[in-house]
Amino acid sequence: MDLAKTIAAEFALRPGQIQAVIDLLDGGNTIPFIARYRKEAHGSIDDQTLRRIAERLAYLLGLEKRREELEKALTEQGVLTQELREKLLAARTLAELEDLYRPFRPKRRTRATAAKERGLEPLAQWLLLNQGTGSPAREAARYITGDVPDEESALAGARDIIAEMVSDDAALRKDLRAVLLREGVIHTAAAKDEDSVYRMYYDYQEPVPRMAAHRVLAVNRGEREGYLKVTLDLPDDRVLERVRRRFVRGCGETAQQVAAACEDAWTRLLFPSLERELRGELTDRANESSIRVFAQNLHQLLMQPPVKGRVILGVDPGFRTGCKLAVVDENGKVLETGVGYFTLPGQTRQKEQAAALIEAMVRRHHVTVIAIGNGTASRESEQFIVSLLPRLPGAAYAIVSEAGASVYSASPLAAQEFPDYDVSLRSAVSIARRLQDPLAELVKIDPKAIGVGQYQHDLKQNELSAALDGVVEQCVNDVGVEVSTASAELLSRVAGIGPVLARNIVAWREENGPIPSRAALKKVPKLGPRAFEQCAGFLRVADSADPLDATAVHPESYGSAKALLKTLGFSLGDIRNGGVPQIGQRAKEYGLERLAVAVDLGLPTLEDMLSELAKPGRDPREELPAPALRTDVLDIQDLKPGMELTGTVRNVIDFGAFVDIGVHQDGLVHISRMANKFVKHPSDVVKVGDVLKVWVVDADPVKKRIALTMVKDKT
Repeated sequence: MDLAKTIAAEFALRPGQIQAVIDLLDGGNTIPFIARYRKEAHGSIDDQTLRRIAERLAYLLGLEKRREELEKALTEQGVLTQELREKLLAARTLAELEDLYRPFRPKRRTRATAAKERGLEPLAQWLLLNQGTGSPAREAARYITGDVPDEESALAGARDIIAEMVSDDAALRKDLRAVLLREGVIHTAAAKDEDSVYRMYYDYQEPVPRMAAHRVLAVNRGEREGYLKVTLDLPDDRVLERVRRRFVRGCGETAQQVAAACEDAWTRLLFPSLERELRGELTDRANESSIRVFAQNLHQLLMQPPVKGRVILGVDPGFRTGCKLAVVDENGKVLETGVGYFTLPGQTRQKEQAAALIEAMVRRHHVTVIAIGNGTASRESEQFIVSLLPRLPGAAYAIVSEAGASVYSASPLAAQEFPDYDVSLRSAVSIARRLQDPLAELVKIDPKAIGVGQYQHDLKQNELSAALDGVVEQCVNDVGVEVSTASAELLSRVAGIGPVLARNIVAWREENGPIPSRAALKKVPKLGPRAFEQCAGFLRVADSADPLDATAVHPESYGSAKALLKTLGFSLGDIRNGGVPQIGQRAKEYGLERLAVAVDLGLPTLEDMLSELAKPGRDPREELPAPALRTDVLDIQDLKPGMELTGTVRNVIDFGAFVDIGVHQDGLVHISRMANKFVKHPSDVVKVGDVLKVWVVDADPVKKRIALTMVKDKT
């Protein structure tokens, strides 16, 4: 298989582009490095597409390996014909390969195996070849032995052999697989007389092509937990006719024997096998779709704009043990911690003490934002903080997702970072920091623990982890990392570094002080030329003597960058003073293609460099809407149909999005209420972190359900 040509056709790209990507991957280059610094080689393919190309390449390499294994096995069996070899070469999926190998795969003992042992295979062949003539009974009489007592026994054994041949036919299986995907209907029924969360599936059916990922996963879980019985319904007569058309020739007695074998093959062998395959394929598709949604949500969560330059008070709500408090400065350093008791009824004196404590913290450290975790007692904490705001001039608050905070707080990393704090105090620090810089804080947590998706534990965990790790890597490298202050966890996500080198960088800093330049990174143990090439462009050194060290310009292009500045009449000093916003216009006046030749750069790299020099160290997160800061509080009881609110998207799922509107209970915007047009998937309209204007459709305080709409006339 020509891998470059095959992948190029699938991605609508040129084979040369794909071959360049393959060569770069084979050379040990990372996806972020390839996407950012090798654009000329592959034609500016974006990083997400590069990851999909890498995944497809891995699949096709696995396909090639399996093809070689099957060719070897078939050769050893002495059954590999030229025709079969060509079919193996033409197969484009693992399923097609396995179908071709199926007739030759060593099988457990079957009815067909037993019939062959009794010498009935020639009779089966005779029935297939003589469907228009001859007497099956007369021919079967020739096979009567001690193991075959009569003609019917002989014919039954021959039919078993034919049925297995029918079931193993690769072309037929491919055809029927397509029919099941196109015309099958999944039907679910209650497996026990007991109410459950699966009640909507107790008498439910849906065509296979329309089965959404979240419903596939729900049905699978309900079946696994014993609440549902799941069957696949098909137009059996039409499907059986397709089987007969492939094997039955004529309508005489012999043809009737073959037709009976075809019917047996369908009901006993083909349908159960293909049903399992179909359910497996539906699950694989649901897995892929759900992982994609997880990845999109995580990307948006990590790329939420940081609340920079603010001193923040983090509140980890609680009842009996009180609310843990932690103040962090503009750089995330912990300034003070404490505990306040203000969430239980009564406790007047304790609430007064808590109010005094919080007011003192806010005034002492000039806190302007209070970050409240959204877990247990969040609602009560929010009400208390809002009641204090008149005493805290200039302060506002935000509700922050606690997802994963408890995982981090109990981790060895948190214990190492805050050995003198208990678990809940660490959570308060994490809550404050994740509002201050979501990316820097959330990289400390297993991405799967952040909880931005559906049916997480039903998905293929290795694939989910790989996808989410890729998202974290992409976000960290898109933003860039200040090498002298970043945590080891953040550094480990930089292209080419990893956990070992990250720890080495931190150890070098602790021993020698802040890293003075990118070039100084080469002094870090085990950070060799290859690792430096991959990581240098994503690391920032703000206080370096060379201002280019604080930009996304790669050291390999420093010479070109200096030549570019000189050609356009600027200097390195201009970069240090906030960049040169007019550099892009001056470059256009000079002529981009002419300029690229003059400074020895490809056009894509030149354009990236111009953008970077115009605004050095640009944080792409700053272009997104800032987190919503609040100064008041609502209750679900206050919500009325038609009420207009502003909310923040917390989670995007297959059937809609959950939006935080400041009432502690997120509201659901169903996909049907997202626009005045058909929406294929909610992620096409909204993303995690988006700030939306919504209207209340309905609010049920008892069930704690809030229905929202993004379209005013759909209330």
